[in-house]
Amino acid sequence: MAPKAEKKPAEKKPVETPAAEKKPNSGKKLPKEAGAGAADKKKKRNKKSVETYKIYIFKVLKQVHPDIGISSKAMGIMNSFINDIFEKLAQESSRLARYNKKPTITSREIQTAVRLVLPGELAKHAVSEGTEKTENKLLTHQTCRSLNLYEHKPNKIRNQT
Repeated sequence: MAPKAEKKPAEKKPVETPAAEKKPNSGKKLPKEAGAGAADKKKKRNKKSVETYKIYIFKVLKQVHPDIGISSKAMGIMNSFINDIFEKLAQESSRLARYNKKPTITSREIQTAVRLVLPGELAKHAVSEGTEKTENKLLTHQTCRSLNLYEHKPNKIRNQT
């Protein structure tokens, strides 16, 4: 067979505008007139805020491997992974609360859900970390209460007569 001729992409020539049509670019924007501009203005749409775990993933990555970076595609995959895990944990803990006819998801349901969803050693580490963090939080709360660090305003007593 004969080799096929290679096709070259067509070159685009820049369209030149005559000097009379060019606008001077001073770099400064002039304010519009108040009366004319008010009718033409469109309502600005607020951007919908999207919550992601990207900054937390990056912080953990830098703790574990300070010299390694991560691409935006990989970051998106990690973000989806964390969302999936949280969704599975929420579904499982909800199911456990329903089985036990309880209206509230407690730390016990979450801990059991972690044991069911995560495999082996990973579940053990997750449970121990979670227990440690909740105990630290509880101890901090109890310490603050014992030292009266929380503001407490007593109710005013009305007409004691």
